[in-house]
Amino acid sequence: MFTYPFRYTPTPGVMEAARALSARIDASPALKSIFSEGKMLGVLLTDRGTLEAFSGLAGGHAVLDGFVPPVFDYSDPSGYFRLREAEISAMPDGIAKSHASARLQDWLFEQYRVLNARGENLSVKEIFARRGMVPPGGTGECAAPKLLQHAYLHGMKPLAMGEFWYGASHCSEVREHGRFYPACFGKCGPLLTFMTEGLEMEPNPLDREYEGAEPEILHADRDIIVVNKPAGMLSVPGRTGVKSLLDLLSEQYGEVHSCHRLDMDTSGVMVFARNLSCKAVLEAQFAGRAVSKTYRARLSTGSSPFRRSLSGTVALPLMPDYYDRPRQIVDREHGKPAVTEYRVLEILPDGEIDILFHPLTGRTHQLRVHAAHPAGLGRPIKGDLLYGGSPASRLYLHAESLSFRHPASGVKLNFTAGRR
Repeated sequence: MFTYPFRYTPTPGVMEAARALSARIDASPALKSIFSEGKMLGVLLTDRGTLEAFSGLAGGHAVLDGFVPPVFDYSDPSGYFRLREAEISAMPDGIAKSHASARLQDWLFEQYRVLNARGENLSVKEIFARRGMVPPGGTGECAAPKLLQHAYLHGMKPLAMGEFWYGASHCSEVREHGRFYPACFGKCGPLLTFMTEGLEMEPNPLDREYEGAEPEILHADRDIIVVNKPAGMLSVPGRTGVKSLLDLLSEQYGEVHSCHRLDMDTSGVMVFARNLSCKAVLEAQFAGRAVSKTYRARLSTGSSPFRRSLSGTVALPLMPDYYDRPRQIVDREHGKPAVTEYRVLEILPDGEIDILFHPLTGRTHQLRVHAAHPAGLGRPIKGDLLYGGSPASRLYLHAESLSFRHPASGVKLNFTAGRR
């Protein structure tokens, strides 16, 4: 089945194609100069060979030998888009200039016409309008839609695809040379969903019913339930209706309320309240940082030795990526404070690292970003497909311990559990 582009493990063939493309760039001083500042690249395996693409422009070029062309080349200096863009730039600021810019962008999205595997043809504007949306700037310029469009135009059958980063890292997004990343939802969500219609595609893992180990009840009384959540189970109900841990506990215990969350892929200790008054007390403890949490993780191997201190603190402010939720980015101006203490337990012979995390704040994906970001530890957690972790059967992140005061008695409680 074809790659589900928003959450995937690259196939061996895709990984080999990526290595070959990187080697081709490394061997060409011209290409290396163009891509060394950092660029997302893509490879598509088809029944008639491998296609290669880059996102956006590369060194100001929309077309480079050996790479598929853009869906639409807006960069021609003598073309309508660039000429009209120059005219608008010369206009005085005001409503007329704003309206002219919007009309030009609207015109541009009408020029991006793409195919799907059924042979259907729609513009980017039409695809987003189906969902009552307006496409963000840059939609259609990523590597994945370029690859699929070229394959369809030339009668090729797509077999597998992957996108990876080449060159220097960005200061905000988690991007590291050689690592694979999923397509974004904001720009490519509606677009790739349309373009893959007609392909036999891998299912979205988030839509699958959980079939793993049963959750382990660590403690239950009339006020709280403490559970060791297995990896792969949703903490609370999501958009798809897949049964969550909260659903299971409610079936067994009746009234149950969530007080905090763990990512679906993260295992470990969670506490639930059995009435609203205890929920309020527990949530106040979490908000007031009166809850102590310890996580155990394994970091992916890197291309160079681990050069951070064996213990220390990572402080990188985080905020959601507007066009790719739930992915988080580092933003030192607008991000919310996020602080994590860590201690390396062991550096394994293959370069992977066992580590303990003690988060002092509770931001979404805090540990995952602090591990993966170049300004953090520079090593994504093993199995973290969103932030470039090495492929694995699961995310190697486990909430090992949780300490808090009982919401009714005030007694300090501490729970520890092994990975499930």
